[in-house]
Amino acid sequence: MAINPYNRKPLKVLSALAAIILGLYGLLFAASTWGQAQWKPKLGLDLEGGTQMILQPVLVGNARVTADQLNQARDIIVQRVDSNGISGAEVTTRQGSNIVVTMPGTPDKATEDAIRRSSQMRFRPVLAAAAGTNQPVPTTTPTGTATGKATGTPTGTATKTSKVPTATGTASTSAKSGLPGAFLQATTSPAAGSTSTTAPTGGATTPTGSSTKPVDASDLANVTPELSKAFQELDCSKKGVLDGIVDDPSKPLVTCSDDGAEKYILGKVEVRGDQIKDAVAGYQPLSNGQPSNIVEIRLSFNSSGTKDFAKVTKRLVSLPDPRNRFAVTLDSRVVTAPVAQAAILDGQSSITGSFTIESARQLANQLKFGALPVSFALQTRDQISPTLGSEQLRMGLVAGIIGFVLVFLYSMVQYRALGLVTVASIIIAGLLTYVAIALLGWSHNFRLDMAGVTGLIVAIGVTADSFIVYFERIRDEVREGRPLRAAVDTGWRRARRTILAADGVNFLAAFVLYLLASSNVRGFAFTLGLTTLIDLLIVVMFTHPLVALLASTKFFGGGHRLSGLDPERLGAKTVRYAGRGRVAVARPAAATTDGSAL
Repeated sequence: MAINPYNRKPLKVLSALAAIILGLYGLLFAASTWGQAQWKPKLGLDLEGGTQMILQPVLVGNARVTADQLNQARDIIVQRVDSNGISGAEVTTRQGSNIVVTMPGTPDKATEDAIRRSSQMRFRPVLAAAAGTNQPVPTTTPTGTATGKATGTPTGTATKTSKVPTATGTASTSAKSGLPGAFLQATTSPAAGSTSTTAPTGGATTPTGSSTKPVDASDLANVTPELSKAFQELDCSKKGVLDGIVDDPSKPLVTCSDDGAEKYILGKVEVRGDQIKDAVAGYQPLSNGQPSNIVEIRLSFNSSGTKDFAKVTKRLVSLPDPRNRFAVTLDSRVVTAPVAQAAILDGQSSITGSFTIESARQLANQLKFGALPVSFALQTRDQISPTLGSEQLRMGLVAGIIGFVLVFLYSMVQYRALGLVTVASIIIAGLLTYVAIALLGWSHNFRLDMAGVTGLIVAIGVTADSFIVYFERIRDEVREGRPLRAAVDTGWRRARRTILAADGVNFLAAFVLYLLASSNVRGFAFTLGLTTLIDLLIVVMFTHPLVALLASTKFFGGGHRLSGLDPERLGAKTVRYAGRGRVAVARPAAATTDGSAL
């Protein structure tokens, strides 16, 4: 039997919705089979329990942490925790000295480190660089210059020079990276134990006892005999070699690369981490705009950082190797030390190195949300039981079922068989909500707490409101004497504006609440916003197409008294057709008990 052309479009829309649902459940099946997803939604702290960590400030000497530092650290940790998803974690201070972080589940070591590490990113000029393991250093002439040069500039090098990161960015565009002012290129430090890299040119061999005052942070006069000795004795392959290092931003620093392959003498800090405006991790684009396999962290500086960065890169481009390199340190270790080949004037740079996309995103979040004013050590780590538990979750689900039953009964009484469309729509919305929450738990660490469950229960009423608006518009059109098929189309056009306005207000309220709130309140706002979007999807792709299909059936289109669209029961106007026109006649007046008309 041929399909009515009127039904083709609704069938296509319903088929598209079915494909979306099957696709989402297929994705969840694949992620749970070959990935780390699970079919059940992740539960929050109040329903599952979790881990409580007490962080203690790491202070030097008699220093004490101030209340401002502690509050600033708490705010930054809150942002870092929330960057890992809507987990419902709680961050508080205790006794004016410690920070208590309570997270659902069992966080891994990487998560713990991301929370408590200071992540102090600093930019220092390189004064000397060599392989991370101890090796012979060039001898010096009595005048203090490196051998092999008649000038007064120390330039001794080892027998083999390694490839180092280069900075090809300018104020316009980097040809290699495709980014404005790209700072770093994708090269990593040489492997530990390889032939020596750039030797300590001038740093370890600078004459001691000079009274010359350093002109800037790249001046070799910064290198004291103590620094030279510490540099020569430093062996980056030894475990814990940098433990207890004093990283004073106003003084030079002897340190290692994060993989231990190189060691450095660095000048004082010239660009600070708090001058970073934004940090975003991703894959470095090729010249054609397509992403490469190189992971990078794109940095942008604020106005003061842009000026300082431009000033340093202008100076470095004219210096010999390795003093033309600008080291990026994170927690006193060198992330990378690229060569500055051009002055970068627009404050846009890129860090590349031995990053994975996960580690780059984690680092970018730490840099974006700022550096902790002090580092923290993990004092205690305890498992805690759920504050509400499965009993409260069960009661919440019972409340949702009761709400669903009440909506079902109201729909059946008010709309007869048409109420079954409401029930079916809520069931489809429930299926979409469930798979969305499960997938978000896998992809964004979303955890469902009691506040989120409350948002889901409220969503039942929000969804029912949309159907009531639509059904009442259709019934209004039927009362005006229109055939059901025309009433469905006209009623949808009028109801659509109202539904969009109502859902828009709900979503805006949820969005503002999500931005301003924290912890479990954000869970409520998130579920409310999510279900509002799903409600809009269901009304457009399920409810309206289904009602359009039902309008072509004899039961609904013919106005059966149990369909909910019976014109006589709705008090519709009688319609008399005259030629091509249609004349509406007032509905018959109801009679009183004494026979008179009302």
